[in-house]
Amino acid sequence: MELAFLFEKLILVTILFVLTLSIAAYSTWAERKVAAWLQDRVGPNRAGIFGLLQPLADGGKMFFKEEIIPSGSNKWLFIAGPSLALLVSFLGSAVIPFGQNIELFGRVVPLQVTDINVGILYIFGVVSLGVYGIMIGGWASNNKYSLMGAIRGASQNISYEIAMGLCIIALLLVTNTLSFKEIAEQQHSWHWNVIYQPLGFLIFIICAFAETNRVPFDLPECETELIGGYNTEYSAFKMGAYMFAEYINMFVSSAVMAVLYFGGYNYPFMDNVNALLGPTWGPLIGVAVMFIKIIAFIFFFMWVRWTIPRFRYDQLMDLGWKILIPLAIANIVITAIVITVVDKL
Repeated sequence: MELAFLFEKLILVTILFVLTLSIAAYSTWAERKVAAWLQDRVGPNRAGIFGLLQPLADGGKMFFKEEIIPSGSNKWLFIAGPSLALLVSFLGSAVIPFGQNIELFGRVVPLQVTDINVGILYIFGVVSLGVYGIMIGGWASNNKYSLMGAIRGASQNISYEIAMGLCIIALLLVTNTLSFKEIAEQQHSWHWNVIYQPLGFLIFIICAFAETNRVPFDLPECETELIGGYNTEYSAFKMGAYMFAEYINMFVSSAVMAVLYFGGYNYPFMDNVNALLGPTWGPLIGVAVMFIKIIAFIFFFMWVRWTIPRFRYDQLMDLGWKILIPLAIANIVITAIVITVVDKL
């Protein structure tokens, strides 16, 4: 039984690993296609049909380019920076439930690598580790622009993690659990948390943009001021590792928002569909729904990038400390009052 369990988890981890890499790779293609669509251009169209082989061409280019390590840099930390960023980006998906339990070969298989009762705390721990990849890479480069980008990245992540954490406190008042699986199950059918926590979701998605260093919060790699920020000195595969880490973080952030606020794999009339298709094929519809929600969030990340201009750094800090944190605290107070009144009734 234990051997079957380990084999089951190994297959699930392998599928999730390949799927995450594939989504990150094709997010680079989708980014350029969305930008082209918004700017009335064609986008990648020469590498395969509709440019679908473009990510393979980009990956090959980065893999085969010459690796350059600046003479004044700290060699081992220079390599460790992008390695840590890429490693940490993969860890977040371990606690995400991508669907209901599925019956396969007489076994009930959960579509989640692990369901720990402090899943949200685990995600926050992983997110807080991500900034070390930026800091180490920026400092080890021995470049003033890289160091300034690393300092910006650390300050930005620390600032917006506070507001994000306060959003989660309000959500916990509603759900009474830290487990992603339980939160998803509580949103069965259409009882999604975004209905009860619209302000919390708005603050959370703004913080998600800041945590993933996406426009309009891409100050750590601001080309117009810092040439390229923390990754200025990077090229070839190490540059690709930073890029992949950003897109993987975007995928994980989208999955987290889908589970916490939009029901995850839940959708209206899912019980009827499960009864019609059975315990094997029914949950797969929920998996498809989950990935539709994730893709919708990823599209929103890309849409915002090509629509909204970058903040100034003082505006970035003012938004985090003077607007989002007070709003998140107010949301906690309002949520607590509403829950107390409802319980009294």
